[in-house]
Amino acid sequence: MSDKTQDEVHNVILDSVSEGVFTVDLDWRITSFNRAAEEITGIQREKAISQHCRDVLRADVCETDCTLAATMQTGKPIMNKAVHIIDAEGKKRAITISTALLKDSKGEVIGGVETFRDMSMIEQLRKEIQGRYSCEDIISQSHKMQNLFAIFPNIAESNTTILIEGESGTGKELFARAIHNLSFRKDKPFVAVNCGALPETLLESELFGYKAGAFTDAKKDKPGRFTLAQGGTIFLDEIGDVSASVQVKLLRVLQDKTYEPVGGISPVKADVRIITATNKKLDQLVKEDKFRDDLYYRINVMKLELPPLRDRKEDIPLLVEHFISRFNQLHNKNICCVTNEVTAALLSYDYPGNVRELENIIEHCFVLCEGEVIEAKHLPSSIRPSLKSESTKDSEPTTIKQMEIILIKQALKRNKGNKTAAAKQLGIDKSTLFRKMKVFGIDIE
Repeated sequence: MSDKTQDEVHNVILDSVSEGVFTVDLDWRITSFNRAAEEITGIQREKAISQHCRDVLRADVCETDCTLAATMQTGKPIMNKAVHIIDAEGKKRAITISTALLKDSKGEVIGGVETFRDMSMIEQLRKEIQGRYSCEDIISQSHKMQNLFAIFPNIAESNTTILIEGESGTGKELFARAIHNLSFRKDKPFVAVNCGALPETLLESELFGYKAGAFTDAKKDKPGRFTLAQGGTIFLDEIGDVSASVQVKLLRVLQDKTYEPVGGISPVKADVRIITATNKKLDQLVKEDKFRDDLYYRINVMKLELPPLRDRKEDIPLLVEHFISRFNQLHNKNICCVTNEVTAALLSYDYPGNVRELENIIEHCFVLCEGEVIEAKHLPSSIRPSLKSESTKDSEPTTIKQMEIILIKQALKRNKGNKTAAAKQLGIDKSTLFRKMKVFGIDIE
């Protein structure tokens, strides 16, 4: 067979492959470029041949972390690495790439080969799904959280004082920032103050500032957080820990929109939106005379109650995927998912630290995981399941069916077998729950 005929057969084989394929020589110049590569990049084969591969793909890793270069240096193939390229129209396109050495009949390295798959449609679908279940940086498919998402625009557009109640780690500050970012004050400062972390005397000066000479070492005026938040939003976290004297001063800000710095004699105008938060039940503190009722009614114009993670466990798979994506970027890893066993362990845990604790658990796993799948051995020992089975089936990534079964069982358990309550918590119709229980063979016992 002539060399020309061999090349033609070679091209026919490459063009029959659905993935983009190109090869390079030892000078990084493209020696072959199949039809799928043309379709994905928008660049014709004739224009790609003899060009440097970085000038054709224009991937985000070409200059700093070239995958093909890593394979050429180490001799080890790399599989399914997610990157972005710039196509012929200048559009950013998501792909996954795999690389290997190219050898001749004698086994000598004569270049490299890279295959790549277009992931644009998958990424678009992922964004659409995430958009359906997210608001700003808050991710949830729980019907309770979706109800909060629905009223977010109305809350943000108003200038109403807001009280956010929820356990530690439920994302109260995240909600406050989301409201600020959707409001007309978004271009002005967002200032957060943890009232529970400061003693009474320091908290007052931190909030309202002080004048020179107000106390020892006060050599010059210092602006307070209300001044720094002028025109924007001030977020007062752990408002339930504020002392009686500071409560009085906050009440004046809410009533008169003015305050006085420590040591000052002239009131200062406060053009700020106040959002407060607490992990306590303020109405109970009011009954116990530990919190002023007039201040409570002022800050409780609009109350948002954030459910703990244990009451919205259907969000755990979404949150896990979100944290995996974030930590992949932070730790420069390429972890794809978690195993069945890990998912079961995460869904059965009650999270006293809520979403923040789940985030810490996933980061813990990232430190220990050296492969692409997080396994039970990477979990913190406190939630690691006992190894009941060493079968390979248990280590496969969780399927949607398996995930549904776990979520339904957890909802029924939390609601003591009440199917109506479980269906409401899962955000599905009661008849849908009955049907799924029958299909999956879930016994209410």
